[in-house]
Amino acid sequence: MRLFSRKKKPNRFVELLARQAEFTVQGMEALRQYMKQPDSTLAERVNKIEEEADEVRRILIDELNRTFVTPFDREDIFALSLTIDDMLDYAESTVDEMVTLRVKPNPFLERMVSLLTDAAMEIYRGVLRLEDHPNVANDHAVRAKALENRVENVYRDALADLFSDPQDLDGVMEILKLREIYRHLSNAADRGDQAANAIGDTVVKWL
Repeated sequence: MRLFSRKKKPNRFVELLARQAEFTVQGMEALRQYMKQPDSTLAERVNKIEEEADEVRRILIDELNRTFVTPFDREDIFALSLTIDDMLDYAESTVDEMVTLRVKPNPFLERMVSLLTDAAMEIYRGVLRLEDHPNVANDHAVRAKALENRVENVYRDALADLFSDPQDLDGVMEILKLREIYRHLSNAADRGDQAANAIGDTVVKWL
């Protein structure tokens, strides 16, 4: 009778995907804080986190290229890594353009980023559960998709408010700036939805 069992070796790809997803949560959280208190320190933090996440993705792709047998389909690993990376890329482009264009946060931006932070957390939890609890992973993916829908609802409300009453040329310029920022966050939500789909596809094949 074995009193002690050997601990299962962590899956390298799940570890790297989880690390990517964790950085995305951190980046979204930093962006959420920026929306409440826009300063250069928080903007730089988003950029720094994105750089660290990129390095993790480079390692994952290198591992993928050098590994003959993978725990999940190679295409699913690549797709999940790419979409998680894109979420954080859009967070970075959001804060970069807000700084460059001198756009101040507003309630719509705060709400969209708050929902995206929650969605990033659901993706992260889904990745963590992929191997050992795939049904739970799928539950988190479903929640992430629901949050994407809520982001899109806020996005449409923001656009409707934006175009309601442009008063002068300065007002039109502000509309153009904000529309671009809103679009970045909408794109981040779309990529989060695709990441959730990638988790769902992996679960279907895993089961």
